[in-house]
Amino acid sequence: MPESTVHRPLAASAVDTDQLAVDALRFLAADMVEAANSGHPGMPMGAAPMAWTLWSRHLRHDPADPAWADRDRFVLSAGHGSALLYGLLHLFGYDLPTEELRRFRQLGSRTPGHPEYGETPGVECTTGPLGQGLAMAVGMALAERMTHARYPEITDHRTYAIVGDGCLMEGVSHEAASFAGQLRLGRLIVLWDDNAITIDGAVDRSCGDDQLARFAAYGWHTETVADGTDIAAIDAALTRAKDDPRPSFLAVRTVIGHGAPDVAGTAKAHGAPLGADQLARAKALAGWTYPAFAVPEQVRATCAVLTEIGAEDRADWLVRFAAFASAAPERADEFTRTGARALPAGLDDTLSGIVGDAPRATRQSSQACLDALRPILPELVGGSADLAGSTGTSFGPVLGRDDYTHRAIAFGIREFGMAAVLNGISLHGGFRVFGSTFLVFADYLRPALRLSALMGQPVIYVLTHDSIAVGEDGPTHQPVEHVESLRLIPGLQVLRPADDAETALAWELALRRTDGPTALILSRQSLPQHNTVADSRRTTTGESPTTDGDPSETTEPLVTEGRHLVDIVATGSEVALAVAVADELRADGYIVRVVSVLDRTRYSPDPSAHTVSIEAGSTTGWAGVVDLAIGIDTFGHSGPGAEVMAHHGLTVSSVLTRVRDYLGGAR
Repeated sequence: MPESTVHRPLAASAVDTDQLAVDALRFLAADMVEAANSGHPGMPMGAAPMAWTLWSRHLRHDPADPAWADRDRFVLSAGHGSALLYGLLHLFGYDLPTEELRRFRQLGSRTPGHPEYGETPGVECTTGPLGQGLAMAVGMALAERMTHARYPEITDHRTYAIVGDGCLMEGVSHEAASFAGQLRLGRLIVLWDDNAITIDGAVDRSCGDDQLARFAAYGWHTETVADGTDIAAIDAALTRAKDDPRPSFLAVRTVIGHGAPDVAGTAKAHGAPLGADQLARAKALAGWTYPAFAVPEQVRATCAVLTEIGAEDRADWLVRFAAFASAAPERADEFTRTGARALPAGLDDTLSGIVGDAPRATRQSSQACLDALRPILPELVGGSADLAGSTGTSFGPVLGRDDYTHRAIAFGIREFGMAAVLNGISLHGGFRVFGSTFLVFADYLRPALRLSALMGQPVIYVLTHDSIAVGEDGPTHQPVEHVESLRLIPGLQVLRPADDAETALAWELALRRTDGPTALILSRQSLPQHNTVADSRRTTTGESPTTDGDPSETTEPLVTEGRHLVDIVATGSEVALAVAVADELRADGYIVRVVSVLDRTRYSPDPSAHTVSIEAGSTTGWAGVVDLAIGIDTFGHSGPGAEVMAHHGLTVSSVLTRVRDYLGGAR
């Protein structure tokens, strides 16, 4: 099916309707902020004309089905202007009644202070951390291209975003815009609310970038609309952008707080209510005589007609999909399955096939998992921040502007951009995504990872080179606090496997999870395989540990004939160290169980045992969980990995001394 250029010109009488609709959006936003006594009225009042032009003439959507797969996506990257988005959703008939507008920024409302995915029908992603909305829009646009490459018969949508000055200052905008230009994402259109004001004052106090030149250098189509109230000019610019094969950046010159007599064009309009007097004067200047939260019937009628057009668009698409399903039932089934994030049968068998006998790094075990998954999960796409060979995330041919059928994505050295783009792909739907870098560089992408968790997106982060065992690269590349800091993020599943079997299990857990992200913490160095023979000394995460030797010992009291029950709890590479230490303690007469903790949230200590943890990282999170926490609470050093580990006390003899000292004092 040829890709369409949707344009909905309104009748000549629409000139009056346009102004009424723009004013309705402006004053709905101002009323919301006033009622809440909190919020940002300036951006909505200035950007209302471009938003109305986009939604009334170009955006293809059906409020009756906000999850319609072939809808256009709209991202308000300048999320502080959320009142503008809520006004649009209300006018166009999404399930957002006036009562919810009146409850703006109130606990439990569907109109939170910044847009939140899953809280409000029609909100495509959580925005507010500036710049990330733009990057997620890039991810959505890439997902559209990948979807179109696979299902051209049923794919014909675009991605739009409104960004502000702050979005463009944030570094992630540079990463994402460069990436979008490289991939020539021509169905992405970004409108810049160019109001030249930030919270502290004029933009030129801190930023003098030529944004048009910048985006042109990235390979974007660029254009300026000199008057942000000129709906015809905005409409024409959008139409030209849709006809251009490049991603488009439209600079729309606006006035923050447009129409507010004393604060328009100043920082005072940005982040505080106008106040009753200022708001009344603004309404009087606009000739707005309607009460608070009122919408003129003419505007409601126009939006109802536009909504009917959207419903017709979706109905036409359903006819096309039925024809597609009849002609290509297997592809249609795949489209439906992947859209529902359902996994094919046999996943566990596929992954268990990677388990071997030879020692290898868990990053290599993970690469084996990806190699096994690739044939059975066509929806799995991803890549790395220029580290595919090092992190074990090679995934076949790399997609590019000339071929979006490939599934490996070369993100370049753009960790933050990578994670935000992955969020956008995941939000778009139809794909499962992974991205990779060294664990120490998780700090670069953390804000987007946090949004993965906040939005409940099942992004898989493959984070390798997970301890000071990295060695010669030194403390800049040796994570210490990182695993513990990741465990602090609500909703993030952190898994640190010890061998092939646990790495396969970790991938299975990550893929079966559909309501939040997972971080796979993987080693650089080779590790032994604990799974190749029956080994009763070691148990898996979250299970009650079993003891070595006579099964009757599992019910033995804490002290029997001078023997103590000891649980050594370890993760990842330190499981092998724990096993070796346990062997020595058994020779001392202790009953020792080794517990491999793939996921610490699933571990509950046995109150009848002395518990010792070993992890080559911060001990902060283990304190209070176990009796003795052994780890690293300082930065590492440059040198061969084994020597660095020894220098920091992570050897059998050093750990054994600390455990013996503890047990001697605990008798």
